[in-house]
Amino acid sequence: MIPETIPPIIDFFNDIKDPRIERKKCYPLIEVIVISLLSVMAFAKGWEDIELYGKTKEAWLKQFLPLKNGIPKHDVYRRVFNRLDPREIERCFMAWVRAIKRDQEREVIAIDGKTVRGSFNIRKESKAIHLVSAWATENRLVFAQVKTEEKSNEITAIPTLLEMIVLKGCIVTIDAMGCPYKIANQIVNAGADYVFSLKENQETLYDDVKTYFEGVDFAYPDPLIKTSSTFEVDHGRQERRNHAVTDDVSWLVAAHPAWKTIKSIGVVESIRTVGETVSTELRYYISSLPANPVVFGTSVRAHWGIENSLHYVLDVAFGEDACRIKSGNAPENIAFIRKIALSLARSDTDSKRSIASRIKQMAWSEQYLEQLLFQSGFVDQTEASAPIH
Repeated sequence: MIPETIPPIIDFFNDIKDPRIERKKCYPLIEVIVISLLSVMAFAKGWEDIELYGKTKEAWLKQFLPLKNGIPKHDVYRRVFNRLDPREIERCFMAWVRAIKRDQEREVIAIDGKTVRGSFNIRKESKAIHLVSAWATENRLVFAQVKTEEKSNEITAIPTLLEMIVLKGCIVTIDAMGCPYKIANQIVNAGADYVFSLKENQETLYDDVKTYFEGVDFAYPDPLIKTSSTFEVDHGRQERRNHAVTDDVSWLVAAHPAWKTIKSIGVVESIRTVGETVSTELRYYISSLPANPVVFGTSVRAHWGIENSLHYVLDVAFGEDACRIKSGNAPENIAFIRKIALSLARSDTDSKRSIASRIKQMAWSEQYLEQLLFQSGFVDQTEASAPIH
């Protein structure tokens, strides 16, 4: 039984500012957004797909949307999403995320970027958009998103992204591309900690940490070094991860005085066995955390969740890279819509099915979709205006 009231998640999108002039508002904005969201859940890849979904599901949609003028044409979706300010969708999305998130004592927030490859526009000579996201690894939700023009601009986008989140008590993980000391200071000043990976582009900082751990014995380490190990078997692949961390960093801070927030450095040795093939990789890190190998290893491991649980799913389940929406604000707006669809699937905490199965169930079962849309709890909109944590 579908309730007469607007579904809770849809209720968050009621006050989005409509970019259209009054005389051209043949279709209410909420109808355009809701049909777009539902069609993306059913794997729509473009404006024609969205229109087709609306026409196919019109009888069902009329149970909770007025649709006085019928289903909007594909050009309506294109014009609206081209002009709609992405900050409007972001604001409403984040209010909903605040309503469904669970408080975690030490949430690991992974920061990473992804290029939406199909969004380039040859005719207008514009490159594909690059989005930097903040992924809460325990909640398995996107906490914020910022668009950059190119991958190299991640460093300038990350401070803005961090300002959108209440960081206190969290651990922020960032790959080597985006870890200048100013970002480290911003995180620590916000009452959080960080774990940054290092690569050769960090020059002497990378070399110094690498040299310190040269020849480390993970089984019988130096007294100043603490170690731990994990072992996993998955689909015929075996992987042992050896973690070593130390708070012996005074020499490093003296050599790099701008990095006064460094409290520990670490290394992860990954030994992967697939059949007869064995490969070993060493990765180096700096951190504001005390030298605890278990916390260090957990934080490093959690960072890869943004790649496996967010970016991979957006590509495989929702075809993000195959989407050819490319003009105006539309690529960024539709990227938000895809993240909302994924977050809806993850909001079903009672299901034992995989996320891939839940996404398919959203597309195939109106009953399951109604459960996700209509049975979410309401949130006080005054409280929802606070920064997200």
